[in-house]
This record gives sequence, structure tokens and C-alpha cells, in this order.
Amino acid sequence: MQGVGFRPHVWQLAQRTAVAGSVRNDLNGVTISAFGQAPALDAFVRGLKDGAPRLARIDMIEIEDIASETLPTDFRILQSDGMGSGTGIQPDAATCSDCLCEIADPTDRRFGYAFANCTQCGPRFSIIRHVPYDRDATTMSDFDMCDACREEYENPGDRRFHAQPIACPACGPQLWFEALGQRLDGVDPIVHAAECLKAGQILAIKGLGGFQIAVDACNESAIAELRRKKRRPDKPFALMARDLAQLQEYCTISKEEAALIEMPAAPILLLEAKPGGLAANIAPHQDRLGFMLPNSPLHHLLMARLEHPVVLTSGNISDDPQEIDNTRAVTRLQELVDGFLTHDRTIENRVDDSVLRLDRPGPTVLRRARGLAPASVHCAFVSETAPKVLAMGGELKNTFCLLNGPDAIVSQHIGDLKNATVFADYKATLRQFLSLYDFRPDIVAVDRHPQYLSSGYGRRLADEFGADLVEVQHHHAHLASCLGEHAGAGEPGDEVLAIVLDGTGWGPDKTVWGGEILKGNFSRYERIGGLIPVRLPGGDAAAREPWRNLMAQLHASFGVEMMKEVKPGELRTLLEGKQSAVLEKMLTDGVNSPLTSSAGRFFDAVAAALRICFDSQSFEGQAAMQLECLATPFLAEEEGYEIEIENGTWLSFGTLWRSLLSDLEKQQSPGRIAARVHLGFIDGLARVLENLGGEKDRTVVLSGGVFQNALLLDGLSSRCSERGLHVLTQSKVPPNDGGLALGQALVALAKAQRNKPSR
Repeated sequence: MQGVGFRPHVWQLAQRTAVAGSVRNDLNGVTISAFGQAPALDAFVRGLKDGAPRLARIDMIEIEDIASETLPTDFRILQSDGMGSGTGIQPDAATCSDCLCEIADPTDRRFGYAFANCTQCGPRFSIIRHVPYDRDATTMSDFDMCDACREEYENPGDRRFHAQPIACPACGPQLWFEALGQRLDGVDPIVHAAECLKAGQILAIKGLGGFQIAVDACNESAIAELRRKKRRPDKPFALMARDLAQLQEYCTISKEEAALIEMPAAPILLLEAKPGGLAANIAPHQDRLGFMLPNSPLHHLLMARLEHPVVLTSGNISDDPQEIDNTRAVTRLQELVDGFLTHDRTIENRVDDSVLRLDRPGPTVLRRARGLAPASVHCAFVSETAPKVLAMGGELKNTFCLLNGPDAIVSQHIGDLKNATVFADYKATLRQFLSLYDFRPDIVAVDRHPQYLSSGYGRRLADEFGADLVEVQHHHAHLASCLGEHAGAGEPGDEVLAIVLDGTGWGPDKTVWGGEILKGNFSRYERIGGLIPVRLPGGDAAAREPWRNLMAQLHASFGVEMMKEVKPGELRTLLEGKQSAVLEKMLTDGVNSPLTSSAGRFFDAVAAALRICFDSQSFEGQAAMQLECLATPFLAEEEGYEIEIENGTWLSFGTLWRSLLSDLEKQQSPGRIAARVHLGFIDGLARVLENLGGEKDRTVVLSGGVFQNALLLDGLSSRCSERGLHVLTQSKVPPNDGGLALGQALVALAKAQRNKPSR
């Protein structure tokens, strides 16, 4: 990565070890020429490995002897040679401890300054316009450095040496508060914003990668007003705490979780909530809260003046992209907020907050964005000379990927492309990446779904670049995405077992897949088991209306006499209100009811049976999230429902539904029923893996959006490990469709190399 302070680190290390020579960024990373006595050179190499800067990532160090007729007498930092496949654009980084000390020190010239940064923190990706990463290539080119900043910038012994966003109150960006279209003069913007939040007002704040909307997290009426204005009735809001101590008042947090939330990426981390304290309508029907810590000096200065955490959600209308432009933000958000805390540093690249959770196998990335993107995923098994692949991603939770040799550059979270504004942003961001990385693809990889907008655009780009087009099956891409994270898990050609669970993926048999057991590698796959398909009445409507999936499951299990299995009561009344001759025909004849093996739709059906989001869900995954939350307290004391296994590898749910309906008749608590469903589902999948066996299949991949369910991920990974299976889960890209593009790229490359004619 350029812009992480690695060259000054090398220079300072050379001074300490009495080594002469030079260091430069080049097309493949960092090249160092070092001359000195053997003990000095040994110490120098140890320092490279052990003392790398906070933001640096060392994938490999290659050492070779060099000869020179003229030995240098000093150590110099040379001009960069640009950027190539071995270097990348650094993600934005949260404020470091040194800069925090400065903005809190009344004697420092950056005291109270909202834009302090150094080589170890501050904006990077959000401000870059082109490469190489120099000040003139960023939005900081709008500001001329003062003499004091320039002295720091040009001093290799200073921690701000070549810190491209370097600034101070005399020469850098300025902050102001705006309300009703007018700037408020004569007030401290941060002090005024804090008073507004304490008074229950809703504010827009210009963060690192876009505008955010803030409100007091203890003010239930203010949060309700924000939900009404933002048309977001149920989806949980993210929160920001002043520091770890304040966060611990509201959540339980382990040492491992504390290390994650304090990392330079400063992500939102899902944590177990403590009862009381915050407004109840922040995360309705959830037992976790999504907290982050301040990621910029502006946030630190504001939070220091507040007594409570704040809700901090994306500054957008409904499902549109986050606003980044001052004028457009005021126009678009003025009906949502009472004022704007904003500034004049331009955001070039929109980037939302990353979301993580710590699970039993390790950290799971649920949304990869600020602080994580666009750092590359290193795939050591890919050759430097391999064809370049552009992978277009999916339809929901979209990201795209540029595979350039062993470095897979996965974009930040873009969003759901069915929204026209998001799709326009997707195309613009993709073009920006192609320009930034000077990337011309040899291959374009797309999802096989015939109607995905990303696939259609990918076909046009393949024509534009004269690139080969490769269609990749959705669940094969999930398998490859997880396998690609684990370069050391085996040879690229080794076959693994994969359990891929999600909501929707186009199958080659023209049914809707989503609960699959696969056997394969990067170049091929075989579907060998999964959930026995049932109808999906209404197609896409079933993803929004869980009752449709319940009807389908009951019809598949009990046929046209299904209502006899549902005893009189609230559920039967609800179902009878939905039953009609049209629905019967849809389920019996398959009219507008494709077959699906979707695990996501199965859990929607269970939720509907427990009267959770029966009629509709206001956001994707709402029913399943509430079901998981209900089940959690009862897992340790329950046993799972029996699930039938047909032909050794296919899960059938007739027995489960009969047991579930019987428990409803006995008025068992919804939480116990939910726990029994989860445990039974885990047991069924574990039994299938036992049936498959085989030494060469001992590695098991777990991927797909349903593995955002921590109970399933933890439970199944534990069962696999207990049986001696080597379990691979995802921690670098999301298991959901946000990780799809990485898998598409690796599958497309493997297919191209397999089909390459031999000489």
C-alpha cells in the first residue's frame, strides 16, 4: 500500500542501524537497496519484519544480494515509480493516538482541529482522484500547505512525512454549522452541534466517506421521528460511543471484540446488548447492538461534548446511496434533519461504514466498506502473469472485484442495484476503479442470472474491452469466495465440500437455488445435496412476505389437506385469510411459483409460523434476524426437531413441520420452537456431511448470506470440527453477496486457465 508511512519507517530504521542505500515505491511494492555490515543488515531486516507501521501489510519479503561499484554514504527516499499490481490504495483509517493527543492539547497548534491526521491515520481512499497517491492526486489539492505543515511534510524524520492529507487550522479544511440554508457565524460548530443533539434535534454530519445522520441514542421520540422521516420502521440503527468505557455501559464486550472495534478500520461491531439504558426503538426485537467508536477527529471532538452515545446512520433517502456533496446533501436531506455539521474537504469516493461480528470461528465481515476497502485480498496461488479479471458481483449487497495477479481488489459495499440511483453509482464507481488502477480486463465474470443488472452491464463491458465473458453460477462463486480467502488450505485444484445457504441464486436447472451442498473447486462444482425444493408462490414477492413461504412449506409437506394439520387458533385464522383458489393453483400447478431450495425462505416460513413478520418484512432478513434472537436463550437446554434425510444428502422438512405445529398446539414458547428449528437444521446438515465422508472431502466450506446467522455458523462449524473436518469460513469478505465478486473472479480465471490450449 502507498500512503502508510513505510518509506519513512525504512529511512528511520536505516538511521538506527547504520545502513546506507535507498527506498522507493515501485510497480510491485517497495524496493530497498541496503548496504552495511552483516550485523547491521540483519538488524535492518528484523526491523522491517517486526516494526512495520500501523497501516502497512507485508505479504512477502524477498532478499537478494546486490553489487555496486560505488557504495552510498547515506540513506535516501527516492521518488515513487507509480503503482502496479503489487501496490494498492489505502483505506481510510481512524485517528491514531498521537493525533488524538494533539487535538486534546491546548498548547498544540492542532488543538481542537477536526481534520488532524498523519501517515498513520486519516482519509485515504475517500479523497483520492487518481494515482500515484500524491497530494495533487487527492481532494486535498484544494488546500495549499502553510510553511509549518510543509516543514513536517518534507522531513523524513517526522511522522507527517509525505502525509498527503496533512493540514492545520491555518491552511486546511474548515468546519461550519448550517441550518435553514444559512451558515451560523460566531458559533463553535461542534459546540453548537452538541447542544442541538442534546435538545433532541436530528443532524447531518459530513464524515470520512459521506454524510451521516445523528440523533441522541437515549431520546426515543427523536429516534421515532427519524424512523418516520427516513421511512425505516424496523431496521436496526448503528451507534457511536465516545470511547470503550462508555460502550461498556450498554454492551458486553470481550477482549477480542475490543481489539476489533479499536482497529484502524473502526468498524461497526455487533455486540451483545445489556438491558436498559438506550432507547428501545434503536434495534427492535434484537439482542445485539451495532456500535462503533469515533473514526475521525471531528467525531472525537463531538462525542467528547455529549453525555450519551448517538445513533449514526447513513445520510441518505430510503435506499439511495449515501450523500457526499454539500449542495446535494442540503437539498436531499433538509426534510430529514434540523441542521448540518459540514466542511469544505471534498469526498471523492463514497464509502459507508463497515460492519463486523466476532463468531466462534473468528471475525465475520457483514459489510466491507470504510477502513477495509479497497485493500486487496491476497491470493498467493494466482500468478503475476495471469489474465486480468473484472468480476461484476451480484444484484444485492453488490461489490465488484478487479483480480490483478495475486491481488484481488474488492470494491467497497455499493448496495442493491435494483435502485436506479445505486445502479448509476455502481457504474460510476466501477469506471473510477478501472481508471485508478489503470485496469483493462482480459476476462469479465458475471452471475448466470439472466436478469441481473450487473450481468447485463458486464456483457457490455466485455464487448467494449474485447474481453472474454465467463458466466459463473451464484453458489459456485460463494464456494470460491471462501476458498479464495484461504490460500494455504490446499492446492487450488483440490476438491472440497461446501454448504452454501442463502436466499436466492439462479440454478442451471432454472430453479431458484439457496440451500446447496456442493463438491468442487475453483474450476468446477457438482451439486450433491441440499434442501429439497418447494414452491415459491409469487416469486420475488415471497422474499418480502413470509406467509407465502409458510404456505409453500405446508403444501409441500401435507399437500392440499395442509390446513387440517394446523389446529384452530391465531395461526390458522391468519392462514385461512390468505388461502384462496388462486394460491392453491399456484402451489399445485406451479403458476408463478418456481421451485426453490432456499434456506432463507425456509427460515422465513418458520418465522411466519411463529407470527413473526407474518404479512411482510420491511427489510431483507428481518424475519430471520428476529427468529435467531428468539432462539438464542434456549439453545443450551433444547434438542432439535428431527429432519428427514432422503437419499443420504437431501433435507426434507415434513417431520419438522408436524412437530412444530404440535408444539404450537401445546402452546410452547416461540423461543423454544425457534431453538428446536435451528438445532434440527444444524443436525440435519451435520448428518449429511457424515454420510458423504471421504478423505479427500475433509475440508468443508461454509458460505452464503444465511451464515450471517451466528447460531447456524457457530453451531455447524463446531459440529464439523468435532468430527475432525477442516472448516473454512469467511473473514476478509462477507459470506453474503458482498463477497460474491471475489469468487466470480477466481472461478472465471480457473476456467480460463483450464480451457487454455496446451502447447
